[in-house]
Amino acid sequence: MRPFQSADVAACLSVFDSNVPTYFGAHERADFARYLQQPEQLANYFVLEDKGRLVACGGLAFDQDGTATFCWGMVDRAFHRKGLGRALALARLAQARAMGAHRVVLSTSQHTQAFYATLGFTVTGVVVEGHGPGLDAVDMALGLLIQDRRPVGP
Repeated sequence: MRPFQSADVAACLSVFDSNVPTYFGAHERADFARYLQQPEQLANYFVLEDKGRLVACGGLAFDQDGTATFCWGMVDRAFHRKGLGRALALARLAQARAMGAHRVVLSTSQHTQAFYATLGFTVTGVVVEGHGPGLDAVDMALGLLIQDRRPVGP
């Protein structure tokens, strides 16, 4: 895993395209492309490579109340069920903890809801077809236990 670079835009869009229409609606591509052009939002956006090929991407956004939001996470469809989504999610959870977040939220679809549930996320709301035709918006949240930061010793 490494930080996103502007040279990754085309590869990230290719990963997105591989997941249409099951996991993303084609209408969402323009929003994702705009997101990838905003450097201030990409400080916490990451990519995963396999043998030099970008195969997954995803990021985090943070707000002032200590909540982190998973942003635009996806794995190239040809690489599904190989543990890359889990690795990406766990890395983003570790980053959220390191940044002091006490909670992580996300909006996904009914197709990936069970995956996030295996990581401890719980459903906080559902909007039928909220992400487009055939794609429900499933909002989920996970509370993070922040390790005690007091110094060890006398």
